[in-house]
Amino acid sequence: MHIADVFAAHKATFSFEFFPPKDEQGWEGLFAAIRELEPLRPHYVSVTYGAGGSSREETHRLVERLKTETTLDPIPHLTCVCHSAEDIRLILERYAAVGVSNIMALGGDPPRWMSDYRKQDDHFQHAADLVRFIRAFDASQFNPNFRGRGFGIGVAGFPEGHPATPHRVLEMDYLKAKVDAGADYICTQLFFDNRDFYDFRDRCELAGIRVPIVAGLMPITSAGTFKRLPELALGARYPAKLTKRITKHGEDNAAIRQVGIDWATQQARDLLENNVAGIHFYTLNRSTATIEIFRRLGADNVGQLEQYVV
Repeated sequence: MHIADVFAAHKATFSFEFFPPKDEQGWEGLFAAIRELEPLRPHYVSVTYGAGGSSREETHRLVERLKTETTLDPIPHLTCVCHSAEDIRLILERYAAVGVSNIMALGGDPPRWMSDYRKQDDHFQHAADLVRFIRAFDASQFNPNFRGRGFGIGVAGFPEGHPATPHRVLEMDYLKAKVDAGADYICTQLFFDNRDFYDFRDRCELAGIRVPIVAGLMPITSAGTFKRLPELALGARYPAKLTKRITKHGEDNAAIRQVGIDWATQQARDLLENNVAGIHFYTLNRSTATIEIFRRLGADNVGQLEQYVV
């Protein structure tokens, strides 16, 4: 389903993110988690894309398996890094042919394994350029179900500020450029203080950005996750209250997991009570923490969570 139709049909959307596993054992574990998450009936799921397209074929494999083997509606990520216009055109043709309706268009991370990488060699210099290209692509040539409308498009937002753009006013200009190029919605980087999200949402409104803004959440489930997450999430900030609650448990992962799930549940409830357009759960290819958050919110599926939305 086109993402614009999803937002039009629901007071709030609920979605999950997966990444392509590196080996067959990882694939087995991921699909075991997917089978457990599927009954929650998310409105869509997203599939990440390795730096420089390093997981390109594995991303395609996961998207196509989700499309053919599950009831889930996948939204694949696409990035600017290390891609020509022809690369992106062929990928879009492939997705259109199998009935993928939406794309997440991202600038992308520079590939650490390429010492000679030069951004100026990329055909798409900014995510807005990629959005514009996807918007102009005629998907109906490859699948008549598109009926001339083309792909729905999501872009990224950063409640705590984009790490490459410390100038917050300029950051809003760049984000608006992506929306003006044709983006249908914004999905944020994960955050742990809802005040950052509400401030970001207000700044988007002041900038004239009128598309739905989906909040990205991820519960901390171990001491290792707590230590690694700021680097993985490009600098996510822990509120002092959360840091205090986590660090007092040392390396006790069971206790840390409970704190992390409690915190994410409180975030989700507060967001729903404050008219959030959607919540996107970063699952790390696991199921139990997300399922537990749903249960703590008194829901067995996403339909029941809409009761919290004003």
